[in-house]
Amino acid sequence: MAARSFPQVPASFFGIVLGLAGLANDWRAAHAAWSLPASVGDVLVVIAAVAWLAIGVLYAGKWIVAPAVAKEETGHVVQCCFIGLAGVATLLVAQGVAPWSRTAAVVLFMAGAAFTLAFGLWRTGILWRGERDPAATTPVLYLPMVAGGFVTGTVSASLGWPQWGQLAFGAALFTWLAVESVLLHRLYTAPTLAPALRPTLGIQLAPPAVGCVCYLSVSGGHADLAAHMLIGYALLQALLLVRMSRWIAQQPFGAGYWAFTFGATALAGAAIRLSIAQPDGPMAILAPILFVLANVLVAGIAGATLRLLFAGRLLPAAPSAPAR
Repeated sequence: MAARSFPQVPASFFGIVLGLAGLANDWRAAHAAWSLPASVGDVLVVIAAVAWLAIGVLYAGKWIVAPAVAKEETGHVVQCCFIGLAGVATLLVAQGVAPWSRTAAVVLFMAGAAFTLAFGLWRTGILWRGERDPAATTPVLYLPMVAGGFVTGTVSASLGWPQWGQLAFGAALFTWLAVESVLLHRLYTAPTLAPALRPTLGIQLAPPAVGCVCYLSVSGGHADLAAHMLIGYALLQALLLVRMSRWIAQQPFGAGYWAFTFGATALAGAAIRLSIAQPDGPMAILAPILFVLANVLVAGIAGATLRLLFAGRLLPAAPSAPAR
């Protein structure tokens, strides 16, 4: 197949899997909390797994059919970090299939965790060399080590290895705090984000929300002070994103808007789990609202994505990537 006719799927498309798998986890939690149909969560797991397989095959094929394009993405100062989502998506698929096949879940977990760690170390080693343009500092920096670490911890605990999950949680937590300071300094002092980069701010919601899910997983699900601190900061990030939504939306809709879905679904999932632990607490009020909003968000973004796909505009020509 000629390179021109092969779909040039960017690594950022793995974010679609994160949103779908996150919503599947929400429905499974909602089944435990409110006895909603478990079949909805199972169907979403299947959809997420199919998306993971399709995107994985297309992305791997790009390295065969158009290796120069794949290498250019690897060297891009922003797009490069999305490659780490391949491992995170694999971890979430492992979590989704665990109730049906532990063997498949363990195999996928090992593959996803190994890729996540290897890519995170490789990319972070490059970042530590410095000489970066501040304009290239965006929330995508969270993806290799923070998102990967929190999801590794969550899935590890779900497979019966909570102490390994605690190690991953610690690695992700302190990396998040360090990167957050760098990112906020850039947002406060450097020139404003270009419109094309503004949807990446959706990732800003993910660390506290996904971190809360991970913390609940590795600590036994206790609704303690740390859990409420994490979800409180996640709620603040969500409100800030709502406040900035018109400014962010100056960038026309594209697949990059899936960046909002993983944090939103993780926030809803964490709230549902906390509402189970504390039926009389504030999460009992907030969890149903956040659950509905997460469903509306993912459904809206999925519908808009399908419209772009059918219109043949989901895969625009990639711009030239700046060198690493």
